[in-house]
Amino acid sequence: MRIGLAQTKFPKTATMGVNTVREMIIQAHKQHCELICFPESIIPGLRGVGYKVDKYDHHFQAGAINEICALAKQAKIAVILPMEWKDDLGYHLVAFVINQFGEILGYQTKNQIDPDEDSFGYVPGDGRRLFEINNVTFGIVICHEGIRYPETVRWAAIQGASIVFHPQFTGNVTNPHFFNNAMVCRSLENNIFFASVNYAIENQGSCTSLISPSGERLIEGKSNVEELLVYDIDTEKATRLLAKRFKPELLNDLME
Repeated sequence: MRIGLAQTKFPKTATMGVNTVREMIIQAHKQHCELICFPESIIPGLRGVGYKVDKYDHHFQAGAINEICALAKQAKIAVILPMEWKDDLGYHLVAFVINQFGEILGYQTKNQIDPDEDSFGYVPGDGRRLFEINNVTFGIVICHEGIRYPETVRWAAIQGASIVFHPQFTGNVTNPHFFNNAMVCRSLENNIFFASVNYAIENQGSCTSLISPSGERLIEGKSNVEELLVYDIDTEKATRLLAKRFKPELLNDLME
């Protein structure tokens, strides 16, 4: 599968976010990508990280999804579209999955909310799911949860995912090596591909990267450079060996 990882500039408005998504999908289509993934909450942007973000507008969000679905169908490309979304439970950070026919397969919620995000009223999700595009099974973990909660990635690997996508925002941090090395851990401890997609920003603490099932950094974006990173992954190399040897029953005593 040829994937595209879109390291984009932070959107100044929700409309700019949609425009950026559109432009990157067109670019990915020209490079014959089968799937493209964007950073965390590309529409309207992520709150609380030092940028002005438009007020949540559900009508706009729903319209943006419809527009991207139509473009995905036209370009014949699947899209992982992270965004804010409101349902009956409240406001979530989610990642919609749209297939190459423009159909919404569903979305993954961010289930582990960063403490810094508590003040914005986000409601964590309570479930995980897998998706399949062109016979490739994958999971999604969003930013904080994929770095600090490795069990979110382990769950996807155990269930059959050969790759986990990681939409994120990581700006100026005191320990960038932690974030970058955590990506390697998530792939190597499960023997799967791990695709992390960050924004192109100043003082970028973590660059967009694709890690192989053996822990090799296959591609890496340049700091503060908007670019589409493209790579052909061989899912046969994702053996999931260590994930399949995991013994959850050993944790029973800890969970009681």
